[in-house]
Amino acid sequence: MKIERALLQELVRWKKSPRRKPLILNGVRQCGKTWLLKEFGEKEFDSIVYLNFEKDDKLASFFQGAYEPSVILRNLNAYANQTIVPGQTLIVFDEIQRCPRALNSLKYFCEDAPEYAIVSAGSLLGLSLGAKEGFPVGKVDLLELTPCTFFEYLQTVNHGLSEYVKGIPLAPIPEALTEKLANYLREYLTFGGMPAVISTFAEFHDLENAEKELADVISAYESDFSKHIPAKDIAKLHLIWKSIPVQFAKENRKFLYSEVREGARAKDLEDALQWLINASMVVQVKNVEIPELPLQAHEDRKFFKLYTSDVGVLRRLAGLAPSVLLNNLDVFSGFKGKLAENYVLQQLHAMNIAPISYWTNAGGNAEVDFLIQDGEDIIPIETKSGLNLKAQSLRTYRSKFHPRVAVRTSMSNLKLDDGLLNIPLYLLSEFPRLLALAKDYGISRKL
Repeated sequence: MKIERALLQELVRWKKSPRRKPLILNGVRQCGKTWLLKEFGEKEFDSIVYLNFEKDDKLASFFQGAYEPSVILRNLNAYANQTIVPGQTLIVFDEIQRCPRALNSLKYFCEDAPEYAIVSAGSLLGLSLGAKEGFPVGKVDLLELTPCTFFEYLQTVNHGLSEYVKGIPLAPIPEALTEKLANYLREYLTFGGMPAVISTFAEFHDLENAEKELADVISAYESDFSKHIPAKDIAKLHLIWKSIPVQFAKENRKFLYSEVREGARAKDLEDALQWLINASMVVQVKNVEIPELPLQAHEDRKFFKLYTSDVGVLRRLAGLAPSVLLNNLDVFSGFKGKLAENYVLQQLHAMNIAPISYWTNAGGNAEVDFLIQDGEDIIPIETKSGLNLKAQSLRTYRSKFHPRVAVRTSMSNLKLDDGLLNIPLYLLSEFPRLLALAKDYGISRKL
């Protein structure tokens, strides 16, 4: 089943930009980078020249010697048995991290042959920043593809409902539609946003094969551990990876190295943790005690929370069977409810919202799940996984810092009341627009 990816429009804008540079598309493994670039090429270009450096290591020979784009292009013409025409041919370098010289050649294409459209992709490009051959800083455009968002899933399974959600006014929506949206959200929380997984489920409603696809995704991740890191660090990486559901289950969500291995300290494990971050497999959210602009300047690197890049992966790592979410009306109790927090982070991350921090007070008895910057405002975001809307920590934050707008995400209906914007979890795709509308209403107005 074909899934419409929002990033395709960003690629079209890149193609049309007069200041276009070679493009690097980063993202966690299995999130659909190769498919997206080929789809882009088929829709927007007359032809594609595709090279995969992982499948054919001999392709690296095209980049030996001097970095001369004309020589490389002549070789590619012969390899593809076609003429590469500027503006009409898309050149795709896939798994480019396997060939550091190909990665570095993008600098010279930028400087000496900018008329050629070159896109590249890699699952572990974050690990290539320190590569011996260097990274073409400033000479490439960068985009990140994340797993499919809930809105992209909704477009796939119910296009009419996704069109209804898009541009929805700041007003409660009918109960008959909230029930449908909640059911689709339950499916998404179960299987996440990996294209192969959700297309299998959406097309056939085959739980067994969808679960197998998800298991294959996690196996591919874990096989990378042994392929790309020193042998001495493999065990540490596995320990951190397997500890993530344990860390999530705690009442205090702060990541503790001692939960990974008894007696472990940051210096023992932080290199392995950084590998997971660079590979886009996890997202780190750091603590802020004083919410002032810019947020990054006030982050405490010692205290952070860790999220997986995909909520379905987290559910599978935790050992929760799909039926626990799909067939249970009380879907947001216990650990199941904690999946909602990872879901919110995943949707915000897909919107390129950065930085994302979280707040705790000095006494440690109040915590707001997320803080983001929006212009001159810092917006607190509290995740309530069900219909219970008691949020003492958010009240504490609002009383102390008086934000113009605060956001609560829950299963309750869309509502703005005295500066508190409640966004249903299934409407998070509309978060930036709804937030702007809430600001326009002003904190004294009620909906």
